[in-house]
Amino acid sequence: MTTTNSSPLRLHRRELLKRAGCGAGMLGLATLLRDEGLLAENIGSQPPSDPLAPKAAHFPGTAKRVIWIFVNGGPSHVDTWDFKPELEKRDGQSLDGFDRFTGFFANSVGGLMKSPFKFSQHGQSGKWVSEIFPHLSQHVDKMAFVHSGFTESNNHSPALFKMNTGFTQMGYPCTGSWVTYGLGSESRDLPAFVVMSDPKGRGLPKGYSANWGAGFLPSVYQGSWLKPTGEPIDNLKPPAELTPSRQRAQLDLLAQLNGSHAAEHPQEKDLIARIESFELAYRMQTAAPEALAIEDEPAHIQQLYGLDDDRCSHIAKQCLIARRLVERGTRFVQIYSGGMENQRSWDGHNDIQGNHQGFANETDKPIAGLLADLQQRGLLDETLIVWGGEFGRLPVAQKAAKPGRDHNPHAFTYWFAGGGMKGGTSFGETDEIGHRAAVDRVSVHDLHATILHALGLEHKRLTYRHNGRDFRLTDVEGRVIHELLA
Repeated sequence: MTTTNSSPLRLHRRELLKRAGCGAGMLGLATLLRDEGLLAENIGSQPPSDPLAPKAAHFPGTAKRVIWIFVNGGPSHVDTWDFKPELEKRDGQSLDGFDRFTGFFANSVGGLMKSPFKFSQHGQSGKWVSEIFPHLSQHVDKMAFVHSGFTESNNHSPALFKMNTGFTQMGYPCTGSWVTYGLGSESRDLPAFVVMSDPKGRGLPKGYSANWGAGFLPSVYQGSWLKPTGEPIDNLKPPAELTPSRQRAQLDLLAQLNGSHAAEHPQEKDLIARIESFELAYRMQTAAPEALAIEDEPAHIQQLYGLDDDRCSHIAKQCLIARRLVERGTRFVQIYSGGMENQRSWDGHNDIQGNHQGFANETDKPIAGLLADLQQRGLLDETLIVWGGEFGRLPVAQKAAKPGRDHNPHAFTYWFAGGGMKGGTSFGETDEIGHRAAVDRVSVHDLHATILHALGLEHKRLTYRHNGRDFRLTDVEGRVIHELLA
C-alpha cells in the first residue's frame, strides 16, 4: 500500500488490527441485518403477497389436514377407552398413599370407584370400549390409541394452554397456527384455520380465544372462530350500497397504502397479515356461504351425522361443516365439545355417569359419521382426526350426592384416526387402576411432534424467531411416536 507521493505507508500493529477489526465487525453486522430482513436491499423489496400460500413440507407427510375434536373439560379415560378390570375389583377401597391434592377438591376425596359403564370388545382389534360410544365403537379399527398421556397442570386454563400451545402460559401460538405457518393453506377463499365452540349456550372453553391464538406469530395464522349461533361470521354480507366495484376499489387503495408502509417496515409482520385479511374477507363473501351450506347435503348424509337427532344435531352440524371445509382446502379445524363451567363440559366432578353419558350422546354419532363420510369420500387417508381433552380423571370418587371424578394430570387417553395412523393399535398403558401413565409415557410435546410429523413437518425445524430465540411448538422436547404410524 502506498501514499499519493509514492512514499511507503507504514502501519503499526495496533492500526492494522483496528482497521481489520472494523471490517470484521461490519461483516458480522451485515449478517445480522440480513437475517432480520433489515438490509437496504430487503427494505426496498416488496413483502410477500400471500403468507398463507401453500408451502412445501419438510418431507412427504401422510396427512394434509387436521380435524381436532377437543373434548373440553377433561374426559375420564377409565370411563371411555381405558378399561380397568382391577378398578372394578377394588371398588370402594381406599388408595394407600394417594395425594389428595392431585385433583382440585382435596377435601372431597373418596375411595376407588369402578366405572358406572359397561365395557365390551369391538372390531378385529378387540378394543374394549365403554357403552356410551355405540357408534364410535364400530370404528375402533381405524383408531390409534395413546393410553399413557400425562401433563403438567391440574387446572383447566393452564392445561388447555398446554394441550393447545405446548406451554401452560397464555401468549404462545397454538397447534393450528403452527401448522398453517408451516404449510399455508390449500384454499385462497376460506380461512386456513377454523375453530367451532360448543353451540348450546355453554360459553367458550376456559382461556377463551387464547386457545386458538397465534401468539407471537403473525396474526394471519390465528384461528377463525365461527359463532355457534346466528351468522357464523360477522359482516360476511356487505351493505347493499357497497357495490362490488366500489368494494374492489376500496380494497385496492387499502392494499396500496398498506403495501407501501409494509415495504418501509418489513419487520412489522402484522401489516402483511392485515392486507391478506382484507383480501380473504372479500373472497369469503362468496366462498364461505357455500362451504357452510350443509342444507345442500343429501338427506342420507345429514342423517349419517345425526342432524335429525335433537340430542346431537349441534355437533353434527359442526362435524359436517368441518368435512366441507377440509375438502375445500382448509388446513386445520378444531371443534370444542363442552363450554366453560363444570357440568357444561366433560368436567364430571358431580354425577360422572350423567355427565359423560350426556356428552357422549351429543358427540358419538356425529364423530362416527365424520369418520365414515371421510372414508367413503377417500379423504380419511389424508385427514388426521384427533380426539382428546386437556387431562384425564382420577380413579377415586369425588364425594357428592351422585359421585364424580376430579382432575387427573397424571393420565389421559387420546386417539387418532386417518392421516397415516395405524388403526386398531394401542400405545402405552396406565397402571392397573388408571391412576398414572406407567408404560411408554407420552407427554404433550410428544403428541404435538407426532401430529406435525404426520403432516410432513419436522418439529425441531418448525421454528420462529421471537425476542432473540427460536421458538417451536414442542419447546426443547418432544419425540415422534412412530409406533402409531402405519
